[in-house]
Amino acid sequence: MVRKNFDEWNKMKKKIDRKSKGRFYHEGEVWWCNIGLNIGNEQHGDYINFKRPVIVIKGLSLMTFFAIPLTTSQQEHKYRFDVGLIGGKQAKAIISQMKVVDTKRLSQLICVLAEDLFQEIKKAIKDLF
Repeated sequence: MVRKNFDEWNKMKKKIDRKSKGRFYHEGEVWWCNIGLNIGNEQHGDYINFKRPVIVIKGLSLMTFFAIPLTTSQQEHKYRFDVGLIGGKQAKAIISQMKVVDTKRLSQLICVLAEDLFQEIKKAIKDLF
């Protein structure tokens, strides 16, 4: 079991929060995002940079949006949706882990999803409810 370094994440979180503004985004984009460390089985970033790729699903305001984290785990699960190659790695969207994210957490644009794939993911989200 890997020990989570919440103290290091707290330092980074304070630095991210001090940013004067976030990034401009579009729905359907995939970004590296400072998700951080979370509790229990909540999806979190890696243990070094606290980052994970996310899909921008729905803009809520200039500064917030619904994000779906991605995983490279190929484990089958009814709430994981195959999105193909992202940044050179096979990825799945973890639709059960959708959350609101501030644009200050965005660090680097990875790619833009094909429109048909983006619509399939949105349909999978609707089917979840």
